Amino acid sequence: SSGINAEWPLRPGIALRGKDGVVFGVEKIITSKLYEEGSNRRVHSIDTHIGAAVAGLLSDARAVINRARDESANYRDTYQVPIPLKSLTERLGKYMHYFTVYGHLRPFGVSILLGTWDETNGPKLMEIDPSGTARGFYGCAVGKGKQNAKTEIEKLDLSNMTCKELVKEVAKVIYSVHDEVKDKHFELELSWIGKETGGTHQIVPQDIFNEAKTYAEEALNDSDDEDTDM
Repeated sequence: SSGINAEWPLRPGIALRGKDGVVFGVEKIITSKLYEEGSNRRVHSIDTHIGAAVAGLLSDARAVINRARDESANYRDTYQVPIPLKSLTERLGKYMHYFTVYGHLRPFGVSILLGTWDETNGPKLMEIDPSGTARGFYGCAVGKGKQNAKTEIEKLDLSNMTCKELVKEVAKVIYSVHDEVKDKHFELELSWIGKETGGTHQIVPQDIFNEAKTYAEEALNDSDDEDTDM
């Protein structure tokens, strides 16, 4: 478990639920100059109508994501409709909990954030932790700096904000909790699902991504300037 704990808190992930959808954001540390941008994704589509972001061990995350996709596909085959988020979190939570019960297995070193949106029920956001416990949120943060991230998130009027507004705030929170000293270079990943995307989980378009990144960098520079003035 010490190996898991060493890796475990390193890379934050956050998700915010607004009035018209859910936005995911994650920080990926770049450890090599030879790194190819966009590899080792930490935001995923479980099905067209459900998005996910993960924090923790990447190999564990892949196993959990694949299980979630299998559950979603099985539900579709059986009932001929997309799986509701509540059913998916229940099934995935049970699966993750199973690994905490037996001595010959180890728990998954991963937390997963799941979000969806549809015209009838609006946005939904859930978090499953390594014990398999699932909770619903308006905004949540996992991984390193999650306490600071939660403090920032609590300042937002989430239920009155659109996805377009939230993309900027997600980027800002990721930048604000990033540890400049320990991890200099990082890649920001942003995805969303909502009215804007017609209920399909997608990577945020490049122009909106660039806008959000610039907004986050400027906000960070402003707060640094204030600290210097003090």
